[in-house]
Amino acid sequence: MKRLGEKLHLLRQRSGLTTKRLADQLQTSDAQISRVENGQRKPSADLVFKISIFFEVSMERLMRDDLEVDE
Repeated sequence: MKRLGEKLHLLRQRSGLTTKRLADQLQTSDAQISRVENGQRKPSADLVFKISIFFEVSMERLMRDDLEVDE
């Protein structure tokens, strides 16, 4: 799960979203999104679930470091 922040950043950038817009969609703060992307905080299971649904990526792809989100 060390790469989750990197994967979130990639997905957000591809979608053309700011941290604020993504945070609004996921019902969290932009600071929380930024901290997760930068590896400063691990997201809750609920947030990982919301990210998974929003970007239509399996939770397994988000959480497993050996899997990419774009395969």
